[in-house]
Amino acid sequence: MRIAVFGAGGVGGYFGGRLAHAGEDVVFIARGEHLRAMREKGLRVDSIKGDFVMNPVQATDNPIEAGEVEAILVAVKAWQVPDAARAIRPMVGENTFVVPLQNGVEAPAQLIDVLGKEHVLGGLCHIVSFIAGPGHIRHAGIDPHVAFAELEGRKSERAERLRAAFERAGVRAEVPDDIQAAMWEKFLFIAAISGVGAVTHAPAGVMRSLPETRLLLEKAMQEVVAVGKAHQVNLPEGVVEKTMTFIDNLPQGATASMQRDILEGRPSELNSQNGAVIRLGLENGVPTPIHAFLYSSLLPRELRARGELDF
Repeated sequence: MRIAVFGAGGVGGYFGGRLAHAGEDVVFIARGEHLRAMREKGLRVDSIKGDFVMNPVQATDNPIEAGEVEAILVAVKAWQVPDAARAIRPMVGENTFVVPLQNGVEAPAQLIDVLGKEHVLGGLCHIVSFIAGPGHIRHAGIDPHVAFAELEGRKSERAERLRAAFERAGVRAEVPDDIQAAMWEKFLFIAAISGVGAVTHAPAGVMRSLPETRLLLEKAMQEVVAVGKAHQVNLPEGVVEKTMTFIDNLPQGATASMQRDILEGRPSELNSQNGAVIRLGLENGVPTPIHAFLYSSLLPRELRARGELDF
């Protein structure tokens, strides 16, 4: 498949790298020192699933140069999706489909606003990975997994073709019957662990082991379940308990990308995670006091990172 990966960071660099290494026709849309290193030395991926280097690698900062593609994986931060939707237009042909892999649940609607519903699938991924240096991705935890499907729940040949491409690349991929429920299940995990982790400055192993922070995680997840149900999302029974089991099996030192961004003074997905829980709750009158506390506590640092506050 001819696949464009818009954003070559921890998520895009890893999954796009796996696809390219397996022989798929992949072009990366990247920028800055990361792009220069990829052009000069290729893409290096250090992974608990096996290291590899792709050299040469197709990489550009200009979507026009990439041309029309079959599939686009959007792997930028959640707050960058509206700009990404406009930027990828030159790569979208009549039969192109776009898969967002962001944290959160708002990306499909943001992409549809620009590109049209016929081009957009729902999607998500699970992985702990990050840019270790220019042209260098490190996968540090979680068995990588992607899921994507048509938003209305129908089966499609295009989703199956992409699933097969990931399988050829050795990446576990699935096409769920209900992608909305799958995205919300990931959302309740990532919003809770990101917000609690950023407030406490603690990794997963600490948060899950202290009764007080473990309860905070559970209550944060329960709020997302309530908001999701108010939005007619069919979250499965026992989803909080299932997610806590998942957290119990994370590496002791695992941290979420939003947590790392906030603690290291970078703009983060705070508004797309904890902020989104609050917004979506307000739409249906669902109270979200835990997420309101997390969001309000982290907002000063977020605004400082964005240059909107100085302290």
